[in-house]
Amino acid sequence: MMDYPLTVRTIYQRAQALFPGRQLVTRLPGGVRRTTYGEWAERVARLAGGLRDLGVGPGDRVATFCWNHDRHLEVYFAAALMGASYHTLNIRLGGDQLAYIVNHAKDKVLVCDAELAPAIGPVLPGLDTVEHVLVLDGDDGQRPDLGFGAEHGYEDLVERSAPMTAWPELDERQTAGICYTSATTGNPKGVAYSHRALYLHSLVVGLVDTAAISERDVLLPIVPMFHVNAWGMPFAATWFGAGQVYGGPAPTPADYLRLIRDEGVTVSAGVPTVWLGILQLLESDGGDLGPLQRIICGGSAAPVSMIRAYEERHGVEFVHAYGMTEATPVTHFSRLKSGMDDLPVEARYGYKAKQGLLVPGLEQRVVDADGDEVPADGKSMGELRLRGPSIASEYLDDPRSAQTFVDGWYHTGDVATVDQAGYLHVVDRTKDLVKSGGEWISSVELENALMGHPEVAQAAVIAVPDERWGERPLAVVVRKPGSEVGEAEVVASVAGKFPKWWLPERVEFVDEIPMTATGKFSKRLLRERFVSRLHEEEGSDER
Repeated sequence: MMDYPLTVRTIYQRAQALFPGRQLVTRLPGGVRRTTYGEWAERVARLAGGLRDLGVGPGDRVATFCWNHDRHLEVYFAAALMGASYHTLNIRLGGDQLAYIVNHAKDKVLVCDAELAPAIGPVLPGLDTVEHVLVLDGDDGQRPDLGFGAEHGYEDLVERSAPMTAWPELDERQTAGICYTSATTGNPKGVAYSHRALYLHSLVVGLVDTAAISERDVLLPIVPMFHVNAWGMPFAATWFGAGQVYGGPAPTPADYLRLIRDEGVTVSAGVPTVWLGILQLLESDGGDLGPLQRIICGGSAAPVSMIRAYEERHGVEFVHAYGMTEATPVTHFSRLKSGMDDLPVEARYGYKAKQGLLVPGLEQRVVDADGDEVPADGKSMGELRLRGPSIASEYLDDPRSAQTFVDGWYHTGDVATVDQAGYLHVVDRTKDLVKSGGEWISSVELENALMGHPEVAQAAVIAVPDERWGERPLAVVVRKPGSEVGEAEVVASVAGKFPKWWLPERVEFVDEIPMTATGKFSKRLLRERFVSRLHEEEGSDER
Protein backbone atom coordinates (compact mmCIF):
# COMPACT_ATOMS: atom_id res chain seq x y z
CA MET A 1 0.00 0.00 0.00
CA MET A 2 1.03 3.61 -0.51
CA ASP A 3 2.74 5.32 2.38
CA TYR A 4 0.25 8.18 2.31
CA PRO A 5 0.40 10.69 5.21
CA LEU A 6 -2.79 11.20 7.20
CA THR A 7 -2.90 15.00 7.61
CA VAL A 8 -5.52 17.73 7.86
CA ARG A 9 -4.50 18.92 4.38
CA THR A 10 -6.78 16.17 3.04
CA ILE A 11 -9.68 17.68 5.00
CA TYR A 12 -8.99 21.20 3.75
CA GLN A 13 -8.53 20.26 0.11
CA ARG A 14 -11.67 18.12 -0.02
CA ALA A 15 -13.85 20.93 1.33
CA GLN A 16 -12.26 23.40 -1.07
CA ALA A 17 -12.68 21.16 -4.10
CA LEU A 18 -16.04 19.48 -3.52
CA PHE A 19 -18.08 21.89 -1.39
CA PRO A 20 -16.97 25.44 -2.30
CA GLY A 21 -20.53 26.80 -2.08
CA ARG A 22 -21.48 25.28 1.28
CA GLN A 23 -22.11 27.94 3.92
CA LEU A 24 -20.42 28.77 7.20
CA VAL A 25 -22.51 31.09 9.38
CA THR A 26 -21.37 33.05 12.44
CA ARG A 27 -23.74 34.90 14.74
CA LEU A 28 -22.65 38.45 15.52
CA PRO A 29 -24.32 40.88 17.95
CA GLY A 30 -25.70 42.81 14.97
CA GLY A 31 -26.72 39.89 12.77
CA VAL A 32 -24.86 37.03 11.08
CA ARG A 33 -21.78 36.71 8.87
CA ARG A 34 -21.96 34.26 5.98
CA THR A 35 -19.13 32.78 4.00
CA THR A 36 -18.54 29.62 1.97
CA TYR A 37 -15.92 26.88 2.06
CA GLY A 38 -14.46 28.31 -1.14
CA GLU A 39 -14.06 31.78 0.38
CA TRP A 40 -12.91 30.32 3.68
CA ALA A 41 -10.21 28.22 1.97
CA GLU A 42 -8.85 31.32 0.24
CA ARG A 43 -8.73 33.17 3.56
CA VAL A 44 -6.95 30.21 5.20
CA ALA A 45 -4.23 30.42 2.53
CA ARG A 46 -3.94 34.20 3.01
CA LEU A 47 -3.77 33.87 6.78
CA ALA A 48 -1.02 31.26 6.42
CA GLY A 49 0.86 33.65 4.16
CA GLY A 50 0.49 36.42 6.71
CA LEU A 51 1.66 34.22 9.56
CA ARG A 52 4.67 33.22 7.47
CA ASP A 53 5.48 36.91 6.96
CA LEU A 54 5.37 37.36 10.74
CA GLY A 55 8.01 34.66 11.10
CA VAL A 56 5.84 31.66 11.91
CA GLY A 57 7.37 28.46 10.61
CA PRO A 58 7.31 24.69 11.14
CA GLY A 59 7.10 23.78 14.80
CA ASP A 60 5.88 27.21 15.94
CA ARG A 61 2.64 27.64 17.86
CA VAL A 62 -0.24 30.04 17.25
CA ALA A 63 -2.50 30.61 20.24
CA THR A 64 -6.20 31.50 19.95
CA PHE A 65 -8.22 33.37 22.56
CA CYS A 66 -11.53 33.35 20.76
CA TRP A 67 -15.21 32.50 20.78
CA ASN A 68 -16.67 30.02 18.28
CA HIS A 69 -16.63 31.49 14.75
CA ASP A 70 -15.41 30.90 11.21
CA ARG A 71 -12.25 32.98 11.79
CA HIS A 72 -11.28 30.64 14.62
CA LEU A 73 -11.60 27.74 12.17
CA GLU A 74 -9.30 29.61 9.78
CA VAL A 75 -6.57 29.64 12.43
CA TYR A 76 -7.02 25.92 13.10
CA PHE A 77 -6.21 25.09 9.49
CA ALA A 78 -3.75 27.84 8.56
CA ALA A 79 -1.42 27.00 11.45
CA ALA A 80 -1.63 23.22 10.95
CA LEU A 81 -1.27 23.30 7.15
CA MET A 82 1.90 25.40 7.25
CA GLY A 83 3.60 22.96 9.64
CA ALA A 84 3.01 24.99 12.78
CA SER A 85 0.21 24.23 15.26
CA TYR A 86 -2.77 26.02 16.72
CA HIS A 87 -3.12 26.22 20.50
CA THR A 88 -6.60 26.96 21.88
CA LEU A 89 -6.70 28.99 25.11
CA ASN A 90 -9.65 28.60 27.45
CA ILE A 91 -11.21 32.08 27.69
CA ARG A 92 -12.59 31.29 31.16
CA LEU A 93 -9.23 30.69 32.82
CA GLY A 94 -7.65 33.18 35.21
CA GLY A 95 -4.65 35.29 34.27
CA ASP A 96 -2.07 33.17 36.11
CA GLN A 97 -3.12 29.96 34.39
CA LEU A 98 -3.31 31.65 30.98
CA ALA A 99 0.22 32.99 31.37
CA TYR A 100 1.47 29.57 32.46
CA ILE A 101 -0.14 27.83 29.47
CA VAL A 102 1.13 30.31 26.86
CA ASN A 103 4.65 30.29 28.28
CA HIS A 104 4.71 26.52 28.68
CA ALA A 105 3.58 26.00 25.09
CA LYS A 106 6.00 28.69 23.85
CA ASP A 107 3.35 30.33 21.70
CA LYS A 108 4.78 32.74 19.10
CA VAL A 109 1.59 34.48 17.91
CA LEU A 110 -1.65 35.11 19.77
CA VAL A 111 -5.00 35.67 18.02
CA CYS A 112 -7.79 37.20 20.11
CA ASP A 113 -11.30 38.57 19.71
CA ALA A 114 -11.85 42.27 20.31
CA GLU A 115 -14.56 41.42 22.84
CA LEU A 116 -12.04 39.42 24.88
CA ALA A 117 -9.38 42.13 24.95
CA PRO A 118 -10.17 43.13 28.57
CA ALA A 119 -9.49 39.54 29.68
CA ILE A 120 -6.24 38.97 27.76
CA GLY A 121 -4.78 42.49 27.91
CA PRO A 122 -3.53 42.31 31.52
CA VAL A 123 -1.91 38.93 30.82
CA LEU A 124 0.20 40.11 27.86
CA PRO A 125 3.10 41.64 29.86
CA GLY A 126 3.74 38.24 31.46
CA LEU A 127 3.99 36.31 28.18
CA ASP A 128 7.62 35.46 27.45
CA THR A 129 7.46 33.99 23.95
CA VAL A 130 4.63 35.84 22.16
CA GLU A 131 6.04 38.11 19.44
CA HIS A 132 2.85 39.23 17.67
CA VAL A 133 -0.81 39.69 18.60
CA LEU A 134 -3.56 39.56 15.97
CA VAL A 135 -6.82 41.21 17.02
CA LEU A 136 -10.13 40.48 15.33
CA ASP A 137 -12.36 43.49 14.79
CA GLY A 138 -15.30 43.97 17.13
CA ASP A 139 -18.91 44.10 15.99
CA ASP A 140 -18.58 47.87 15.58
CA GLY A 141 -15.62 47.41 13.23
CA GLN A 142 -13.23 48.83 15.81
CA ARG A 143 -10.09 47.17 17.10
CA PRO A 144 -8.93 47.84 20.66
CA ASP A 145 -5.34 48.84 21.36
CA LEU A 146 -3.86 46.34 23.79
CA GLY A 147 -0.61 48.28 24.20
CA PHE A 148 1.45 45.25 23.25
CA GLY A 149 3.50 46.88 20.53
CA ALA A 150 3.54 44.25 17.78
CA GLU A 151 -0.23 44.27 17.25
CA HIS A 152 -1.97 43.67 13.94
CA GLY A 153 -5.53 43.72 12.75
CA TYR A 154 -6.50 40.18 11.82
CA GLU A 155 -8.55 41.31 8.83
CA ASP A 156 -5.80 43.68 7.70
CA LEU A 157 -3.28 40.83 7.74
CA VAL A 158 -5.55 38.49 5.77
CA GLU A 159 -6.41 41.12 3.15
CA ARG A 160 -2.86 42.29 2.48
CA SER A 161 -1.11 38.90 2.56
CA ALA A 162 -0.38 36.78 -0.49
CA PRO A 163 -1.87 33.30 -0.14
CA MET A 164 0.35 30.29 0.37
CA THR A 165 0.17 28.31 -2.85
CA ALA A 166 2.41 25.39 -1.97
CA TRP A 167 1.76 23.70 1.33
CA PRO A 168 4.75 21.94 2.90
CA GLU A 169 4.88 18.17 3.06
CA LEU A 170 3.91 17.14 6.57
CA ASP A 171 4.66 14.16 8.77
CA GLU A 172 1.36 12.75 10.03
CA ARG A 173 2.87 12.39 13.51
CA GLN A 174 3.82 16.04 13.88
CA THR A 175 1.71 18.29 16.06
CA ALA A 176 -1.25 20.04 14.44
CA GLY A 177 -2.96 21.40 17.55
CA ILE A 178 -2.60 21.71 21.32
CA CYS A 179 -5.16 21.81 24.11
CA TYR A 180 -4.61 21.99 27.86
CA THR A 181 -6.67 20.15 30.45
CA SER A 182 -8.60 22.21 32.99
CA ALA A 183 -6.69 21.04 36.04
CA THR A 184 -8.49 21.03 39.40
CA THR A 185 -5.16 21.09 41.25
CA GLY A 186 -1.80 22.27 40.00
CA ASN A 187 -1.14 23.70 36.57
CA PRO A 188 -3.04 22.55 33.45
CA LYS A 189 -1.47 19.77 31.40
CA GLY A 190 -0.94 20.09 27.65
CA VAL A 191 -1.98 17.49 25.08
CA ALA A 192 -0.51 17.71 21.58
CA TYR A 193 -2.76 16.42 18.78
CA SER A 194 -0.98 14.97 15.77
CA HIS A 195 -2.31 15.29 12.23
CA ARG A 196 -2.86 11.54 12.30
CA ALA A 197 -4.97 11.69 15.46
CA LEU A 198 -7.17 14.50 14.11
CA TYR A 199 -7.57 12.70 10.78
CA LEU A 200 -8.63 9.40 12.35
CA HIS A 201 -10.88 11.04 14.95
CA SER A 202 -12.64 13.04 12.22
CA LEU A 203 -13.38 9.83 10.33
CA VAL A 204 -14.83 8.23 13.45
CA VAL A 205 -17.13 11.22 14.12
CA GLY A 206 -18.71 10.72 10.71
CA LEU A 207 -19.68 7.09 11.25
CA VAL A 208 -23.38 6.26 11.28
CA ASP A 209 -23.16 4.77 14.77
CA THR A 210 -21.31 7.76 16.28
CA ALA A 211 -22.23 11.40 15.50
CA ALA A 212 -23.17 10.53 11.88
CA ILE A 213 -22.15 13.94 10.51
CA SER A 214 -22.59 14.12 6.73
CA GLU A 215 -22.82 16.60 3.86
CA ARG A 216 -26.59 16.74 4.39
CA ASP A 217 -26.15 18.19 7.88
CA VAL A 218 -25.82 21.68 9.27
CA LEU A 219 -23.73 21.54 12.44
CA LEU A 220 -23.92 23.93 15.40
CA PRO A 221 -21.05 23.19 17.82
CA ILE A 222 -22.18 24.73 21.10
CA VAL A 223 -19.22 23.20 22.92
CA PRO A 224 -16.42 25.81 22.76
CA MET A 225 -13.76 25.53 20.07
CA PHE A 226 -11.20 26.16 22.83
CA HIS A 227 -12.36 22.93 24.51
CA VAL A 228 -10.76 20.02 22.65
CA ASN A 229 -11.54 21.40 19.18
CA ALA A 230 -15.29 21.55 19.95
CA TRP A 231 -15.02 17.75 20.32
CA GLY A 232 -13.49 17.52 16.84
CA MET A 233 -16.83 18.38 15.21
CA PRO A 234 -15.55 21.31 13.05
CA PHE A 235 -12.86 19.11 11.47
CA ALA A 236 -15.38 16.39 10.64
CA ALA A 237 -17.95 18.88 9.30
CA THR A 238 -15.31 20.48 7.05
CA TRP A 239 -14.17 17.12 5.69
CA PHE A 240 -17.68 15.89 4.92
CA GLY A 241 -18.92 19.23 3.56
CA ALA A 242 -21.57 19.86 6.21
CA GLY A 243 -22.79 23.40 6.77
CA GLN A 244 -21.47 25.00 9.95
CA VAL A 245 -23.09 27.52 12.29
CA TYR A 246 -21.22 29.25 15.11
CA GLY A 247 -22.53 31.09 18.16
CA GLY A 248 -20.06 33.99 18.04
CA PRO A 249 -19.38 36.28 21.03
CA ALA A 250 -21.07 35.53 24.38
CA PRO A 251 -24.01 33.44 23.08
CA THR A 252 -26.97 32.63 25.30
CA PRO A 253 -29.34 29.63 25.17
CA ALA A 254 -31.82 31.93 23.43
CA ASP A 255 -29.21 32.72 20.76
CA TYR A 256 -28.59 29.01 20.19
CA LEU A 257 -32.29 28.27 19.92
CA ARG A 258 -32.71 31.08 17.38
CA LEU A 259 -29.79 29.78 15.30
CA ILE A 260 -31.18 26.24 15.33
CA ARG A 261 -34.52 27.47 14.06
CA ASP A 262 -33.31 30.13 11.59
CA GLU A 263 -30.24 28.44 10.08
CA GLY A 264 -31.57 24.92 9.50
CA VAL A 265 -29.34 23.24 12.09
CA THR A 266 -29.72 19.45 12.01
CA VAL A 267 -27.10 18.39 14.56
CA SER A 268 -25.68 20.22 17.57
CA ALA A 269 -23.22 19.33 20.33
CA GLY A 270 -22.93 20.72 23.85
CA VAL A 271 -22.76 20.00 27.58
CA PRO A 272 -25.84 19.11 29.69
CA THR A 273 -26.10 22.54 31.34
CA VAL A 274 -26.65 24.18 27.93
CA TRP A 275 -29.28 21.63 26.92
CA LEU A 276 -31.04 22.11 30.25
CA GLY A 277 -31.15 25.85 29.58
CA ILE A 278 -32.55 25.37 26.08
CA LEU A 279 -35.11 22.89 27.40
CA GLN A 280 -36.36 25.49 29.89
CA LEU A 281 -36.77 27.99 27.04
CA LEU A 282 -38.76 25.45 25.04
CA GLU A 283 -41.01 24.86 28.03
CA SER A 284 -41.65 28.59 28.42
CA ASP A 285 -42.16 29.61 24.78
CA GLY A 286 -43.98 26.48 23.66
CA GLY A 287 -41.93 26.34 20.46
CA ASP A 288 -40.03 23.54 18.79
CA LEU A 289 -36.51 22.79 17.62
CA GLY A 290 -37.18 23.32 13.95
CA PRO A 291 -35.13 20.98 11.73
CA LEU A 292 -32.86 19.68 14.55
CA GLN A 293 -32.49 15.90 14.28
CA ARG A 294 -29.68 14.97 16.70
CA ILE A 295 -28.23 16.30 19.91
CA ILE A 296 -24.74 15.18 20.90
CA CYS A 297 -24.28 15.66 24.64
CA GLY A 298 -21.12 15.14 26.66
CA GLY A 299 -18.79 16.72 29.18
CA SER A 300 -20.77 15.26 32.08
CA ALA A 301 -23.61 12.79 32.49
CA ALA A 302 -27.01 13.83 31.13
CA PRO A 303 -30.08 13.14 33.30
CA VAL A 304 -32.50 10.55 31.92
CA SER A 305 -35.33 13.04 32.45
CA MET A 306 -33.68 15.47 30.02
CA ILE A 307 -32.98 12.76 27.43
CA ARG A 308 -36.62 11.68 27.55
CA ALA A 309 -37.88 15.26 27.31
CA TYR A 310 -35.95 15.92 24.09
CA GLU A 311 -36.85 12.61 22.49
CA GLU A 312 -40.48 12.25 23.58
CA ARG A 313 -41.65 15.89 23.65
CA HIS A 314 -39.53 17.34 20.86
CA GLY A 315 -38.78 14.36 18.61
CA VAL A 316 -35.00 14.90 18.59
CA GLU A 317 -32.58 11.99 18.95
CA PHE A 318 -30.37 12.47 22.00
CA VAL A 319 -26.92 10.85 21.74
CA HIS A 320 -24.84 10.61 24.88
CA ALA A 321 -21.09 10.88 24.21
CA TYR A 322 -18.00 10.56 26.36
CA GLY A 323 -14.35 11.42 26.05
CA MET A 324 -11.51 13.51 27.43
CA THR A 325 -8.79 15.94 26.37
CA GLU A 326 -6.27 13.11 26.23
CA ALA A 327 -8.35 11.25 23.61
CA THR A 328 -8.76 13.92 20.87
CA PRO A 329 -11.44 13.68 22.53
CA VAL A 330 -14.51 11.41 21.95
CA THR A 331 -14.18 7.71 22.79
CA HIS A 332 -17.77 6.49 23.30
CA PHE A 333 -21.23 7.14 21.84
CA SER A 334 -24.41 5.69 23.29
CA ARG A 335 -26.67 4.66 20.42
CA LEU A 336 -28.94 1.68 20.67
CA LYS A 337 -28.00 -1.56 18.91
CA SER A 338 -30.41 -3.21 16.52
CA GLY A 339 -33.15 -4.95 18.43
CA MET A 340 -32.97 -2.61 21.42
CA ASP A 341 -35.84 -0.48 20.13
CA ASP A 342 -38.16 -3.25 21.32
CA LEU A 343 -36.93 -3.06 24.91
CA PRO A 344 -39.19 -1.59 27.61
CA VAL A 345 -39.03 2.20 27.78
CA GLU A 346 -37.03 2.35 31.02
CA ALA A 347 -34.46 -0.11 29.69
CA ARG A 348 -34.01 1.83 26.45
CA TYR A 349 -33.38 5.08 28.25
CA GLY A 350 -31.13 3.31 30.71
CA TYR A 351 -28.84 2.45 27.81
CA LYS A 352 -29.10 5.95 26.28
CA ALA A 353 -28.01 7.49 29.59
CA LYS A 354 -24.82 5.41 29.65
CA GLN A 355 -21.61 6.66 28.07
CA GLY A 356 -22.01 3.99 25.43
CA LEU A 357 -20.01 1.80 23.11
CA LEU A 358 -16.31 2.27 22.44
CA VAL A 359 -15.69 3.80 19.01
CA PRO A 360 -13.91 1.71 16.36
CA GLY A 361 -10.12 1.74 16.55
CA LEU A 362 -9.72 2.03 20.31
CA GLU A 363 -9.23 -0.51 23.09
CA GLN A 364 -10.47 -0.30 26.67
CA ARG A 365 -10.01 -2.10 29.96
CA VAL A 366 -11.92 -1.59 33.21
CA VAL A 367 -9.71 -2.82 36.02
CA ASP A 368 -9.75 -3.22 39.79
CA ALA A 369 -7.11 -1.99 42.22
CA ASP A 370 -4.87 -4.95 41.31
CA GLY A 371 -5.05 -4.19 37.59
CA ASP A 372 -7.30 -7.16 36.81
CA GLU A 373 -10.27 -6.67 34.47
CA VAL A 374 -13.61 -6.60 36.24
CA PRO A 375 -16.51 -8.74 34.93
CA ALA A 376 -18.72 -7.18 32.23
CA ASP A 377 -21.82 -7.50 34.40
CA GLY A 378 -22.88 -3.86 34.64
CA LYS A 379 -22.17 -3.88 38.38
CA SER A 380 -18.47 -4.45 38.98
CA MET A 381 -16.62 -1.15 39.12
CA GLY A 382 -13.08 -0.34 38.09
CA GLU A 383 -10.90 2.34 36.56
CA LEU A 384 -11.23 2.85 32.82
CA ARG A 385 -8.03 2.58 30.79
CA LEU A 386 -7.73 3.34 27.08
CA ARG A 387 -5.30 3.04 24.20
CA GLY A 388 -5.42 3.64 20.46
CA PRO A 389 -4.27 5.97 17.66
CA SER A 390 -6.17 9.00 18.96
CA ILE A 391 -5.15 8.54 22.61
CA ALA A 392 -2.24 10.62 23.88
CA SER A 393 0.89 8.84 25.06
CA GLU A 394 2.17 11.69 27.25
CA TYR A 395 1.54 15.25 28.35
CA LEU A 396 3.43 18.05 26.64
CA ASP A 397 6.80 18.46 28.38
CA ASP A 398 5.33 17.46 31.74
CA PRO A 399 6.81 15.01 34.28
CA ARG A 400 3.27 14.15 35.45
CA SER A 401 2.97 11.96 32.35
CA ALA A 402 4.47 9.03 34.24
CA GLN A 403 1.51 8.98 36.65
CA THR A 404 -1.11 8.75 33.91
CA PHE A 405 0.39 6.91 30.91
CA VAL A 406 1.59 3.53 32.12
CA ASP A 407 2.65 0.48 30.07
CA GLY A 408 1.01 1.83 26.91
CA TRP A 409 -2.35 2.59 28.55
CA TYR A 410 -3.95 5.90 29.49
CA HIS A 411 -5.29 5.72 33.03
CA THR A 412 -8.39 7.93 32.93
CA GLY A 413 -9.17 8.17 36.64
CA ASP A 414 -12.83 7.50 35.81
CA VAL A 415 -14.61 4.71 37.69
CA ALA A 416 -16.92 2.75 35.42
CA THR A 417 -18.82 -0.47 34.75
CA VAL A 418 -19.33 -2.36 31.48
CA ASP A 419 -22.46 -4.42 30.88
CA GLN A 420 -22.87 -7.62 28.85
CA ALA A 421 -23.87 -5.60 25.77
CA GLY A 422 -20.59 -3.65 25.98
CA TYR A 423 -22.04 -0.31 27.15
CA LEU A 424 -19.75 1.72 29.38
CA HIS A 425 -21.31 3.50 32.35
CA VAL A 426 -19.07 6.02 34.11
CA VAL A 427 -19.96 5.93 37.79
CA ASP A 428 -17.82 8.85 38.88
CA ARG A 429 -14.42 10.42 38.93
CA THR A 430 -12.22 8.70 41.50
CA LYS A 431 -11.96 11.91 43.50
CA ASP A 432 -15.74 12.55 43.45
CA LEU A 433 -16.96 9.18 44.76
CA VAL A 434 -18.49 9.26 48.25
CA LYS A 435 -17.08 6.54 50.51
CA SER A 436 -19.63 5.99 53.25
CA GLY A 437 -19.06 3.22 55.79
CA GLY A 438 -16.55 1.61 53.44
CA GLU A 439 -19.03 1.50 50.54
CA TRP A 440 -18.95 3.64 47.40
CA ILE A 441 -21.77 6.02 46.45
CA SER A 442 -21.87 7.55 42.97
CA SER A 443 -22.37 11.30 43.03
CA VAL A 444 -23.18 11.25 39.30
CA GLU A 445 -26.07 8.79 39.66
CA LEU A 446 -27.55 10.78 42.53
CA GLU A 447 -27.25 14.03 40.58
CA ASN A 448 -29.02 12.63 37.54
CA ALA A 449 -31.84 11.25 39.66
CA LEU A 450 -32.26 14.52 41.58
CA MET A 451 -32.47 16.48 38.33
CA GLY A 452 -35.39 14.29 37.35
CA HIS A 453 -37.54 16.17 39.87
CA PRO A 454 -39.81 18.56 37.94
CA GLU A 455 -38.91 21.50 40.18
CA VAL A 456 -35.13 20.97 40.23
CA ALA A 457 -33.09 22.86 37.63
CA GLN A 458 -29.63 21.62 38.65
CA ALA A 459 -28.17 19.34 41.30
CA ALA A 460 -24.63 18.49 42.35
CA VAL A 461 -23.55 15.99 45.01
CA ILE A 462 -20.35 16.14 47.04
CA ALA A 463 -18.89 14.14 49.91
CA VAL A 464 -18.81 15.78 53.33
CA PRO A 465 -17.02 14.40 56.40
CA ASP A 466 -19.07 12.35 58.84
CA GLU A 467 -17.88 11.13 62.24
CA ARG A 468 -19.72 7.83 62.04
CA TRP A 469 -19.59 6.86 58.35
CA GLY A 470 -16.45 8.68 57.20
CA GLU A 471 -18.29 10.52 54.41
CA ARG A 472 -21.90 11.21 53.50
CA PRO A 473 -23.41 12.72 50.34
CA LEU A 474 -24.57 16.35 50.41
CA ALA A 475 -26.92 17.55 47.63
CA VAL A 476 -26.59 21.11 46.36
CA VAL A 477 -29.73 22.06 44.45
CA VAL A 478 -30.92 24.95 42.27
CA ARG A 479 -34.70 25.22 42.18
CA LYS A 480 -36.54 26.09 38.97
CA PRO A 481 -37.90 29.67 38.88
CA GLY A 482 -40.93 30.05 41.15
CA SER A 483 -40.38 26.74 42.94
CA GLU A 484 -40.32 26.40 46.74
CA VAL A 485 -39.68 22.66 46.81
CA GLY A 486 -38.16 21.57 50.11
CA GLU A 487 -35.44 19.23 51.29
CA ALA A 488 -37.71 16.33 52.26
CA GLU A 489 -39.53 16.33 48.93
CA VAL A 490 -36.29 16.41 46.94
CA VAL A 491 -34.83 13.44 48.84
CA ALA A 492 -38.10 11.52 48.71
CA SER A 493 -38.16 11.83 44.92
CA VAL A 494 -35.13 9.53 44.62
CA ALA A 495 -35.77 7.32 47.64
CA GLY A 496 -37.06 4.38 45.63
CA LYS A 497 -34.18 4.38 43.19
CA PHE A 498 -31.25 3.78 45.56
CA PRO A 499 -30.45 2.00 48.82
CA LYS A 500 -31.45 4.02 51.87
CA TRP A 501 -27.84 4.60 52.83
CA TRP A 502 -27.17 6.33 49.48
CA LEU A 503 -29.69 9.09 50.20
CA PRO A 504 -28.37 12.51 51.27
CA GLU A 505 -29.58 13.69 54.69
CA ARG A 506 -28.83 17.29 53.75
CA VAL A 507 -29.89 19.39 50.81
CA GLU A 508 -28.47 22.89 50.37
CA PHE A 509 -30.48 25.20 48.12
CA VAL A 510 -28.44 27.76 46.16
CA ASP A 511 -29.08 30.32 43.43
CA GLU A 512 -26.44 28.81 41.17
CA ILE A 513 -23.86 26.05 41.11
CA PRO A 514 -20.32 27.18 40.24
CA MET A 515 -18.96 25.86 36.96
CA THR A 516 -15.50 24.87 35.82
CA ALA A 517 -13.88 26.49 32.80
CA THR A 518 -15.33 23.72 30.62
CA GLY A 519 -18.93 24.01 31.81
CA LYS A 520 -19.02 21.21 34.40
CA PHE A 521 -20.09 21.52 38.04
CA SER A 522 -17.11 22.66 40.11
CA LYS A 523 -17.05 20.10 42.90
CA ARG A 524 -13.88 21.70 44.24
CA LEU A 525 -15.60 25.05 44.85
CA LEU A 526 -18.62 23.33 46.38
CA ARG A 527 -16.37 21.41 48.74
CA GLU A 528 -14.56 24.62 49.71
CA ARG A 529 -17.91 26.26 50.45
CA PHE A 530 -19.73 23.52 52.32
CA VAL A 531 -17.22 21.06 53.76
CA SER A 532 -15.58 23.56 56.09
CA ARG A 533 -19.00 24.67 57.38
CA LEU A 534 -20.25 21.15 57.98
CA HIS A 535 -16.99 19.66 59.22
CA GLU A 536 -17.77 20.16 62.91
CA GLU A 537 -21.43 19.19 62.74
CA GLU A 538 -22.75 16.04 64.35
CA GLY A 539 -22.56 12.83 62.34
CA SER A 540 -25.46 11.79 60.17
CA ASP A 541 -28.37 9.63 61.36
CA GLU A 542 -28.10 5.86 61.31
CA ARG A 543 -28.88 4.30 57.96
